[in-house]
Amino acid sequence: MAVTQTKKLTPFEQFMAYRRFSAGLAFSADGEHVLYVNNMSGQFNLWRVSVGGGWPEQLTAFVDETVRLIAVSPGDGTIAFCADTDGDEYHQIYLVDGGGWPEKITDAAEVQHYVSGDAFSPDGTRLAFAANLRTPTDMEVWIRDLDTGETRPVFGEGKYAFHGAWSPDGTKLIGLDFRNNSDSSIHLIDLETGEAPELTPHDEDGHYLPGPWAANGSGFYFLGDEGREFRGIAFYDVAAGGYEWVETPDADVEEVAASHDGRVLAWLVNENGWDRLRLRDLETGRDLPDPDLPRGARPHLTGFQPPIALSHDGARAAVILSGPRRQPEVWVVDTATGESRPVTESRIGGLREDDLGDVELVSYPSFDGRDIPAWLYRPPVEGRVPVVLSIHGGPEAQERPLYNPLYQYFLSRGVAVLATNIRGSTGYGKTYQRLIQRDWGGGDLKDWDHAVKWLRDQEWVDPDRIGVFGGSYGGFAVLSCVTRLPDHWAAAVDIFGPSNLITFAKAVPPTWRRMMKRFVGDPEEDADMLRERSPLTYIDDVKAPLLVIQGAKDPRVVKPESDQLVEKLRSLGREVEYVIFDDEGHGFTKRQNELKAYRTSAEWLERYLLGAGAS
Repeated sequence: MAVTQTKKLTPFEQFMAYRRFSAGLAFSADGEHVLYVNNMSGQFNLWRVSVGGGWPEQLTAFVDETVRLIAVSPGDGTIAFCADTDGDEYHQIYLVDGGGWPEKITDAAEVQHYVSGDAFSPDGTRLAFAANLRTPTDMEVWIRDLDTGETRPVFGEGKYAFHGAWSPDGTKLIGLDFRNNSDSSIHLIDLETGEAPELTPHDEDGHYLPGPWAANGSGFYFLGDEGREFRGIAFYDVAAGGYEWVETPDADVEEVAASHDGRVLAWLVNENGWDRLRLRDLETGRDLPDPDLPRGARPHLTGFQPPIALSHDGARAAVILSGPRRQPEVWVVDTATGESRPVTESRIGGLREDDLGDVELVSYPSFDGRDIPAWLYRPPVEGRVPVVLSIHGGPEAQERPLYNPLYQYFLSRGVAVLATNIRGSTGYGKTYQRLIQRDWGGGDLKDWDHAVKWLRDQEWVDPDRIGVFGGSYGGFAVLSCVTRLPDHWAAAVDIFGPSNLITFAKAVPPTWRRMMKRFVGDPEEDADMLRERSPLTYIDDVKAPLLVIQGAKDPRVVKPESDQLVEKLRSLGREVEYVIFDDEGHGFTKRQNELKAYRTSAEWLERYLLGAGAS
């Protein structure tokens, strides 16, 4: 008697068996090690690995605290980093040497502290950081004397400000006045006189984002979009009081960095969602060989940490890259030859590239004639299949071709994923990005409506089995979809999404409040508009089964946003499941929580798109 064998399905945990990285990335002072932050221990901790690879050293052993951003002293190699507890985003600053225990040097309750990669002065005696120490609504730049502990503010009163790089002689510091998602300006802080003139005054919105200084102190590089759709690289000459463009590609330059000796310049260009690392020898003016890197993009890294790093002498560059079938890794590049190698190994589940599905860049027309880009993950099966519409957060962010365990799990079960970059997404020019501002639940909702219409026109899509998934702004999008486009969906998952734009705008972190009118709307002046755009206004129309996930310590989308939604749905007798993580904020810092959240999401959508027992 013949026995029919069926292919064994990969369990969800195997797709999640990889190590995630946070934003921290830097070289040690001697250039022989790379410092990075990942969750190899189950929590995001600080690690160090040789530039030749090998087993990494763990430099912090936090369980509840999450390491975020890091800086390295060019002198003795001391490392500064900021960390918060249970995702509450009240970051405190720590110092650690190569082999000691971290020393916590700030301990101000309900205060946010940030360090960037340029935090240390050139001689290593002072540390720059940003914090809302004096006024909860103002993020100011501060200087700390590391010998005496004396701390003083130097820039940013009345602003949402951050620090950039120190001048090579240590007398000046670049300051960033971040006004909103479309507008920022650069100041030059004289640390002796206290003067901080604005170097990039402008009448229309524009981004001016500081980069590295030239080694001779004549000026510095910055990213800007003045007169352009995309961010390019410019060099500001301090003596001349003006700047000239250095690189102006028809794509966004995402970051620019330079070696401390001023020899090598590095930058990342976002080419249709893929990242390309470029290198230049500043002594000769010639571009260095293209790095031998796999096609990919940097993972979504939050904070003001450069996604690239250069060793002090410019001999090596480091970047974190991921691809749709490749988990993120730290890559080290020999800048002279372009030879590259991964120095980490994130795969711990045994899945290789051939086991995973690839992605296709597609687009679909929307209501105003715009073509909306999207990444399509399609399973290799015959017949009509269910689809999950995935919506990224931000909204002024971008869905990138990265390894996503949830997407790969769905593909293994015969479920497609369409991950959209609707209006408001970055990477497609500033005009496209600004379409979302003060229009949440407007044109974006029509883009999702047209996404479903496009899907239903595809002969391989089952029109009755379309789900929707998203977190943060993507969670708001999910709630807007199920309340205002209720007939489209078989099931939905909302992860910490705002349900009421009025209460959301009132409860954001204090430093964000100055930006809410431009970003979403003023909760007082624009109350009628915000009420009209809020999912809670249309809650009676919900038909799809809804899973809601929320972090109890979320400072961005506070827990009452989900509480009021779930309470109303339950009073209406709708099908809703509510999962709360008491020790998480806006995202997942602990591996066990992340695993539970995404396993629950996968099972919820699988239940309604494939039927009970399909797994």
